[in-house]
Amino acid sequence: MTGFRLAVCAEMMFLDLPFPERVARIAELGFEAEMWNWADKDIDALVKTGATVSSMTGYLTGTLADPAGADELLRTAQQSLQIAERLDCPRLNIHGTGLDGQGLPVVPAAVVTPQMWLTAAHTLARLAELGERAGRVFTLENLNTAVDHPGTPFARAEDTLALVEAVGSPHLRLNLDLYHAQIGEGNLIQLVERALPFIGEIQVADVPGRQEPGTGEIHYPAVASALDRLGYQGVVALEGWASDDSEMALQRFREAFATVN
Repeated sequence: MTGFRLAVCAEMMFLDLPFPERVARIAELGFEAEMWNWADKDIDALVKTGATVSSMTGYLTGTLADPAGADELLRTAQQSLQIAERLDCPRLNIHGTGLDGQGLPVVPAAVVTPQMWLTAAHTLARLAELGERAGRVFTLENLNTAVDHPGTPFARAEDTLALVEAVGSPHLRLNLDLYHAQIGEGNLIQLVERALPFIGEIQVADVPGRQEPGTGEIHYPAVASALDRLGYQGVVALEGWASDDSEMALQRFREAFATVN
């Protein structure tokens, strides 16, 4: 029996159902639930589901690497913390910059300057202080720039890990997305080993296609074995689309991570 827990992004499964019903269905199947932007959700309805919401987006607007954008990010992070309190959600996810509805950076950056790195680290330290006061953890997610999020600064796992290490707070952790890492960097097991002390959660989907494990090139049972060997106790979340039926996709996800080779 593995020591980690499984969660599912409700934004990408059971798309024929209203959002609260998606969350309830995910919970019925034995998974924790995750969501993105909370501003367009019926929070009261989500609370009534009784589901465990394990992660949500931790800001609405703003960026890490310029002072005005940082102030805006922190302002909306405080609003997000209030929603996280209502949902009893432990982790709030952020990115190198705000993303639009197509996943493109609101403030793209062809070059990330040393000053941008310093500003981002300072912003994340302030964010960690907010998380500490609220008893929550912010997670910084790596993204790929080749397929889904071109122009996003601080996107690679190498970048997000460096920033989390620099801040050095238990209230800022890494959301290690292995789908994005496979596209951008590869060597997933080595990456997990390197990042383990700083991981707040792990997200998965297969490559190409961003669908459930078993639909692409990543051998996720080997990743599961590595996580078990390393003693990982956190959440592994499916943030991907169903190749066909959502329930079948979740069954494949469970099977990929339930058996340790």
